[in-house]
Amino acid sequence: MTENALGETGPGYRFDTLKVRGSYDPGAHQQASSVPIYQTASWEMGDAARGERLFRQEELGFLYTRVGNPTVDVLERRVAQLDGAAGAIALASGMAAVSYSILNLADSGGHIVASPYLYGGSFDLFKSILPRYGIITEFARSLDVADVQALIRPNTKALFVESIANPSGHVADIAGLADLAHRNGIPLIVDNTFATPYLIQPLRHGADIVVYSATKGLSGHGSVIAGLICEGGAFDWGNGKFPPFTDKGYTLRDRNDVHRSFLEVFPETPFTARVRLALLNYLGAALGPFDAYLALLGLETLSERIEKQLANVKAVIAYLQGSEHVSWVDYAGLPESPNHALASRYAPKGPGTIFTFGFKGSIAEQEAFLDATRLFSYQVNVGDAKSLIVNNAKTTHSELTPDEQVDSGLPPETVRLSIGLEDPRDLIEDLDQAFAAAFGTRSEA
Repeated sequence: MTENALGETGPGYRFDTLKVRGSYDPGAHQQASSVPIYQTASWEMGDAARGERLFRQEELGFLYTRVGNPTVDVLERRVAQLDGAAGAIALASGMAAVSYSILNLADSGGHIVASPYLYGGSFDLFKSILPRYGIITEFARSLDVADVQALIRPNTKALFVESIANPSGHVADIAGLADLAHRNGIPLIVDNTFATPYLIQPLRHGADIVVYSATKGLSGHGSVIAGLICEGGAFDWGNGKFPPFTDKGYTLRDRNDVHRSFLEVFPETPFTARVRLALLNYLGAALGPFDAYLALLGLETLSERIEKQLANVKAVIAYLQGSEHVSWVDYAGLPESPNHALASRYAPKGPGTIFTFGFKGSIAEQEAFLDATRLFSYQVNVGDAKSLIVNNAKTTHSELTPDEQVDSGLPPETVRLSIGLEDPRDLIEDLDQAFAAAFGTRSEA
């Protein structure tokens, strides 16, 4: 027996039921059919005795929207169910999720080993920002186990990868990397933004922490900025490498003024509990209830959106592979892709709705092509219901040097497509007319 969608003991529900009804009981919310938006800054505690129970963690309840809100809580618990997580916390952005996940385990300094295949913002966070706080990152040459193992030190705090890399589409061997991390007493953190829990559930393959930019495919309509951190609940945070979870603190003292640690007070979810009560509480990247509501709306159609987008991806790729203006198409779903075996293992439904291709032409012709698109929106977002296009080397990954871009699988001719829900024939015709505008020709679409 497992916890069902209403939070009661009963038979476990499947993915598509959970994404619509997970962790919501209308009876606990005035019988509201849709999750209400609790637009309030704080809650009445009732009386002094209950207030003390709440602040001593003896009773769970809502105090202040910065650290907890019923609308946000449903989003957190629903995504945790979809990912098979012990707990989750929603934040104001995906970058907040990435940065808080690192600060939570290395806030006193340490060493991180990271994938070379990362979103530009994440890459620059590791390269330029975190070192100012004593957190040093080394980027592996590849995600081969030997290359990663060579970088692990005694003070290494985590291994950080993307399940499907932005923008290269490189698929990580999650189980292999998790095994490597655990043999060294460190957690594997996986950014699962491109995949969403519909395509890959990293915790089920051994990952310990999963982060999302819920702005992308998880909500899927380009209407909200949000992030999430999920924890698996199985990692040993008491192994001696992570004092933030074992150090006893005054704020967690019991009624006898005995100081306690996060691992003692929250044995099943120490990671997300510390994010909430330390980082979110004091650094403040709080997700508002209306934004959580928008994310919940988008989540309800996650499976249907991605299935349609995956079908569109196949049609658009088939067109591009026949175009004289395309030098290559990089998508792990293609049999010729070096990532095809990993994609088949970890994302059998399909390795995402985003891919890249090489534009065969000059930079000026590439810019003319981008400017000529009509349906494809020139945006840095991905995972939208609308199809998007961007030249990553000049935009989303402009923080990387030319050499770093090449190392991350991003040559200058790269164009990234995020495929939406439009009719694929219209998308193909749009690309065709854009090529014609750039080169003064028109191919047979």
